[in-house]
Amino acid sequence: MTTQAIIEIKHLSYRYEKDIVLEDINLTVPDGSFLAIVGPNGSGKSTLLKLVLGLLKLQKGEILLFGQEINKFKDWQQIGYVSQKANSFNTGFPATVFEVVSSGLTKKLGMFRFFKKDDRQKVYDALEAVGMKKFHNRNIGELSGGQQQRVFIARALVSDPRLLILDEPTVGVDAENVNSFYQMLGELNKRRGITLLLVTHDIGTISDKVSHVACLNKHLHFHGNTNEFEQLRGEGMSEFYGHDVHLLSHQHDHGGVFK
Repeated sequence: MTTQAIIEIKHLSYRYEKDIVLEDINLTVPDGSFLAIVGPNGSGKSTLLKLVLGLLKLQKGEILLFGQEINKFKDWQQIGYVSQKANSFNTGFPATVFEVVSSGLTKKLGMFRFFKKDDRQKVYDALEAVGMKKFHNRNIGELSGGQQQRVFIARALVSDPRLLILDEPTVGVDAENVNSFYQMLGELNKRRGITLLLVTHDIGTISDKVSHVACLNKHLHFHGNTNEFEQLRGEGMSEFYGHDVHLLSHQHDHGGVFK
């Protein structure tokens, strides 16, 4: 039985005026996978996400979402998106955690429909999935950056998406909480079966949480599972990033530093 591809990117290229940002990208994201996209600043990671989300218009190549061409795709409810909100969120915003998460149901229910008991339960279930249920009555501005980001993930989860896209989700998360944050994402992937697409700079921290890694720097330099990623030679990654890179591995017996 063949696993369905949630995202298929074929011969994708994109440029801003004369500057080529992405060139001949071919990438498949299977259903149920957890893919981390890594690369230096300016490597095209955010542009790739915007193209997948339909925020930028295709120039060259093809993107299929759930087997459908992106220009014909209508069921955006199947895709949840979490940006770098925790780093710039207005802490004075007068809304409770419950209200922020329930706003994720607006598109599904309509602006002026009242929440039913089942809808309220969906909000609580989403908060429980990210470990924030006990904070449901707390004002969103009273939370730490990491807690806020968990709430935004719950907001994306409340409409039951099949794909969750996260752009640098640990921006604003305290360093000591980054590992538990990725652990939470890993559990969402395994327990709820949600396909995750993650852009991150946390190369070492994510190595035992994700199933696949893609290294992007205008071209797709590598795409494979985490075991293959950890076998990359340090010299290869240094050439890819343009400077020395140490890959800290946390995966079982493969621990160590690539030099």
